[in-house]
This record gives sequence, structure tokens and C-alpha cells, in this order.
Amino acid sequence: MPIALVFFVQYAYPILFLWVLVEQLGIPIPSIPLLLTAGTLTATHRLSNFTALFAVLLACAIADSLWFFLGRKYGGSVLRLLCRLSFESTTCVAKTEGYFTRRGPVTLLFSKFVPGLSTVAPPIAGQTGMSYGRFLLYDLAGTVIWAEAYLLAGRFFGDLAKRSAPFFHWLGHFAFFIFVAMVLGFIGYRIFKQRKFLSQVRSMRLEPTELMQMLDSATEHGNTPPFIVDLRHPLDYLPDPRVLPGAVRIGPNELTQHNEIIPRDRDVILYCTCPSEETSAKVALQLHKLGIYRVRPLRGGFDGWKEAGFPLHDYVQDVPTSPAAAHLSASPQTVPLI
Repeated sequence: MPIALVFFVQYAYPILFLWVLVEQLGIPIPSIPLLLTAGTLTATHRLSNFTALFAVLLACAIADSLWFFLGRKYGGSVLRLLCRLSFESTTCVAKTEGYFTRRGPVTLLFSKFVPGLSTVAPPIAGQTGMSYGRFLLYDLAGTVIWAEAYLLAGRFFGDLAKRSAPFFHWLGHFAFFIFVAMVLGFIGYRIFKQRKFLSQVRSMRLEPTELMQMLDSATEHGNTPPFIVDLRHPLDYLPDPRVLPGAVRIGPNELTQHNEIIPRDRDVILYCTCPSEETSAKVALQLHKLGIYRVRPLRGGFDGWKEAGFPLHDYVQDVPTSPAAAHLSASPQTVPLI
């Protein structure tokens, strides 16, 4: 048996615990290849499915509990930190908040299957005020479903491999290289997706200074100012409920489904709280596909505007807009996110 495989079998449970713990703490190293490898080895009875599952449960309980309490105490700042660490930031805060809006704690049952959602789900659960006991129950149930799905998939593959002695021997000989290839493949795919997304939106971004100049010009010459949309989730209003001058609050889903509310005769600026303006950029791309081209995400979003020292106003619901937009902006707490 190759020395790398011997080492893994000997220290499999500590390796599983530490690997999953590090991933759940926010470091983007995929655990799926490790779970599949451990599951395959259970077919040879070198590893115990129960003990492997226990190691994964313990790691997730520690990491997720830590993020839960940090989310409860620090809210949005913790979420932005996690999004910066994630390769899947396009599915990060806004989408997870939307899941909790629609499904509540049930989100935790499937969150670990969704890249980018797994790590941010616990702090959002803490931010929503969910009790720790309820959180832990759903979180551990979701961990069991997630871990067993891949452990059993690996076990199934191992059982198939045992039917062919030459293939099983080959698999054992090259197991380490297959594992490394799977890890690099997962990481490479995530990096590719993220870079592809960022390259799409880079040319669309509007700098905060440009938007400030547009607002000043509109005031000075009496022109119609750009149509500014606040895409933040109601949870994101808690640290600072103010908005950009003249902004209207509309959820991303409503903005794309009811795009008739968007004026075609002026620029439309979208902003959110994601570190790389993922939500607003994604919505802008969707609107471009619908033939609405004067839509741009604000670089840095709400935090970028605020850090630049530009003015923020209390939210006024009767901002000039279409009746549909006025209706949507009147009740932002009911707006689901994508």
C-alpha cells in the first residue's frame, strides 16, 4: 500500500476533523474529495463510517457555533469578511439572506450543499435572532445529510471497485494522486467561475466619485438625477438604515421580474453590501440580457460610498418613481432576495 494511503488510513479521523474544521471556518479548501475518499475506504473496512461522521459533526459544530455567535454579535461585518474569503461570493450574503427569509432554519438542512452558502448560513442565523438550540439542531441535521451523502457515495464507488481486483489495486496505488487532482479540480473550477463573473462586471462598474458628480450635475443644472436602487436585504439595514441620496429600496427579484419599473430615459445605479458588489452586478447583468443597458453597479456598494465620505440620507418612501416601484419600496421587509 502506498505510504500516503497508509498515512491517511492511520490518521484519517484527525485529518477529517481538521480539514472540515478549516473549511467551515472560511478557508476555501473543498471537503468533498476527502469525504469521498474516506467513504471509499469504508468499503475496505479500514475506516468506520460512524467515526468518520462523528469527526465531521464535531468539526462543523465547533466552526458553525463560532460563526453563529459572531454573527449575532457583529452582524454584517462578519458576513463581509466571509464573502471576501469565499470563491463563491456571487452566491454569498444576499442569496443566503433570501433563503432564510423564505425558509427560515430549514435553510440549514441543505446549506452545506450550496457553495458559498455553507459558511455564511451560521452567522446569518445568529443575526436573525434564532435560538442557539434550534440552530444547532438544524445545523447538525444538515451536516449529517451532507456528510453521509458523500461518505455513502464513496462507499458505493468502493464497493464497485472491489469487484475488479486489478482496478482496485490500481485505485489503491494512485489514490493520493486522484485525491490531489480532485481537490485542485474543485478549487480551479471555483476560481474560474469567480474570475469569469468578475471579468463580466468589471467594465460595468461605476465609481462612487462618478455617481457623486452625476448627482451634483443634476442638482446644478436642474436635470433628472440617476435612478438609484438600494438592493440591500432588511437585515443589512440594521447597522445603518440610511440610503444614498434619492435611492429607492427594491429587492433584486422584484427588480428583474418587474423591470417595467425601471426608467429607460436615465441611468440606473444599483448598490448592495457585498464586498465586490456581487448582487448589484448580477442584477445588472440580468437586466442587460433583458435589453436594459443603462444599468451599472456601484463599485464598493453602500460601504464604498460611505467610506468615501459622500452623503447618506434617511430613507424617504415617496421618492419620485413609477407606481410599481413606489409600491415595492413601501414594504422592503417583505421583499425576497435571489
